[in-house]
Amino acid sequence: MLDITTLLLAAVVVAVSASIISRKWRWRQVEKLPGLVALPFIGTTYIAFLTKREDRMRKFDEVIKRFGPIFRSWIGPYPSIMIQKPEYLEKIMSSSELIEKSTFYSFLYPWLGEGLLTSSETAMGTSVNAQNETQSAYVNAIYSISELTIKRMIKPWLHTEFIFKRSSTGKEFYKQLNILHGFTKKVIRERKSARKTNVAQIQAPQEDDIGRKRRVAFLDMLLDASENGQKLNDQELQEEVDTFMFEGHDTTSVAMSWVLMLLGHHPGIQEKVFAELDDIFRDDPKRRPTTHDLNNMKYLEMVIKEALRLYPSVPAIGRRATKDIEIGSYKIPEGCLITLNIRHTHRDPDHWPDPERFDPENFLPERVQGRHPFAYVPFSAGPRNCIGQKFAILEEKTVLSYVLRNFRVETVDRLEDLQLIGELVLRPMNGVNLRLRPR
Repeated sequence: MLDITTLLLAAVVVAVSASIISRKWRWRQVEKLPGLVALPFIGTTYIAFLTKREDRMRKFDEVIKRFGPIFRSWIGPYPSIMIQKPEYLEKIMSSSELIEKSTFYSFLYPWLGEGLLTSSETAMGTSVNAQNETQSAYVNAIYSISELTIKRMIKPWLHTEFIFKRSSTGKEFYKQLNILHGFTKKVIRERKSARKTNVAQIQAPQEDDIGRKRRVAFLDMLLDASENGQKLNDQELQEEVDTFMFEGHDTTSVAMSWVLMLLGHHPGIQEKVFAELDDIFRDDPKRRPTTHDLNNMKYLEMVIKEALRLYPSVPAIGRRATKDIEIGSYKIPEGCLITLNIRHTHRDPDHWPDPERFDPENFLPERVQGRHPFAYVPFSAGPRNCIGQKFAILEEKTVLSYVLRNFRVETVDRLEDLQLIGELVLRPMNGVNLRLRPR
């Protein structure tokens, strides 16, 4: 009679063999692409979970340099085609059919549901108080959720919800999720209460005394749409608020941090920003910027765009091939995941001369006009581009212009010493350390 050890060994051999045969048969086209050796069950994720968190971006850069501009990886049993050439991105981003998000966006469903980010401002009329509360529970929970989501992605045995919920990673994920959802529910509850006590104000004409349209907080617009559950039920409302609270603060704040870091390393460029702002505000250096002022910050906008080129807030996005497609000289079968490596697209030497250099003049009109339209996609592009991109640039101009009208920025850390992490949002692992000296 066979003992239990022999039976277990036989089961493992059968499972491994089945995994290899299935992959070879179903995804034989994928195996024609270059890439790392894939192991049964875990695929090529071992390169991530065997590497320290602070070294993963560097290791990923090495893999891309070795196999790019198109190669395959395996996230457990799922093939993911990694692409970075603007010409390849155009084929995906411009398609009205290839708009389905990668399977792994489902890991964000418990947090964001099927809101704008996952589905096929300050805008909430409340404050996160991240500037006054440096240990904001909400902000820290976002960072934790982001890290835990990536940890789940690179460990295929955590992909199944049953196992994930019972793991230490899953338990911490749902603990942090309760903090995020608790904050969101509090925001909605307090806003609903305020609306009940200010009915006359809410129902008043949406114009001020001189005929200009009154500004309405985005949350009020959502609440208007959810009255009596006619358009948005409570669950859908919370999903959209969660999405905008995350997308509206984390990506923009980290983008502004990169601008200040880069200006601290390039005092000559910083002086040009000073000159532009001094010219715009020479009548009253302390006044608030108007829309006209913001539109006149041409050079600052170039600086912001160049910072987003080098350090896009979202370094990569994922899609799922809903039909067979051809990218480069390879046939990509339906069902494959496709990862668009935006950070590396922005450093393609075929489209960016001296791609590692911080040069705001890359965004002079004459240079932009002659560049491939998909060589710069910090807000994605095509049917699924970011709806908040214009607002994001205006928000960055507003905050940065205030800082740079009052302070000179000096660096503390060397750019080459920064350890990047790309957990949903691209940021330096230990934050951005700067000196601000009054001008």
